[in-house]
Amino acid sequence: MKIQPLLDALGVQEDAVRALADDLRTQIERLHCRLQEAEPHLEHLAITRKTVTALADRFPAVPPDLPEHPDYPRILGVFNDATGPLRARDVCEALDHELLSKNIEGTRAKLKRLVKLDILTGVDVGSFTRKQ
Repeated sequence: MKIQPLLDALGVQEDAVRALADDLRTQIERLHCRLQEAEPHLEHLAITRKTVTALADRFPAVPPDLPEHPDYPRILGVFNDATGPLRARDVCEALDHELLSKNIEGTRAKLKRLVKLDILTGVDVGSFTRKQ
């Protein structure tokens, strides 16, 4: 058995793995440089987030935009004058809507939408009040 062909094959593989290792070292160096550039930026962003969060408490909360329907401001007016929780039927009466099922259900849907907008809150099942 001749050993030279085996040694030549090992040499070829060794050269290929050495070239791969050199490429990987080069990539590691580039990635290390990029990481060193990114870390201060990340630190600045964390400081900015902390500062903005601390300052956010000083600004008044912005009320959400009401849906475009004339009943919404009127509904909020009813709740501003109310001394306790209201049901959809109560709101219909205050708005001078006929006490028909379709009007009560439509008002209930509007009240639920105001709950989703975090303007009203549900007290009991079917009762709503202004969020403090």
